[in-house]
Amino acid sequence: MALEHALLVSLSEHSGSGYELARRFDKSIGYFWNASHQQIYRVLKRMDEAGWVDGETVGQDGRPDKRVYRVSDAGRAELRRWIAEPTEAGNLRNELAVKIRAASFGDLDDVRAEVGRHRDDHARRLEVYRLIEKRDFPTPDRLSGTDLHQYLVLRGGIRVEEGFTAWCQEVLDAL
Repeated sequence: MALEHALLVSLSEHSGSGYELARRFDKSIGYFWNASHQQIYRVLKRMDEAGWVDGETVGQDGRPDKRVYRVSDAGRAELRRWIAEPTEAGNLRNELAVKIRAASFGDLDDVRAEVGRHRDDHARRLEVYRLIEKRDFPTPDRLSGTDLHQYLVLRGGIRVEEGFTAWCQEVLDAL
């Protein structure tokens, strides 16, 4: 997936400026796809040049004008094309797993500390996801459309974090 597609998804849900997209990205899609604010601005420019988005300059009182983007017909066509394209199953590439495999060649206390740190990080992210779930999706059995799709992605994130947290604890117990 290219960042362009993640931005098309976000803009399909709600138009916005580069700054607004970056903030939304940090709070939602950014949990699953990383991008810096600078990358978002660069890609928005390319998307505008490709005709995938339409930008409108909006004046602001006491601040510089901003450019608000929305998905164009060409952008919607690209998003439909990309959605229909087969997706490769991702391979797990995890540096922590390699460190655990190498544990007998280093200091076991260092490995335990690193695994514990990862467990705690995943547990914190899991808590954030559960708070989002409780706040934004209190009645998941009534969801449809975009809300259902957002919820399903969040559930995937919850399952991943539950798995990583449990795996790290399993490693710690075994070590």
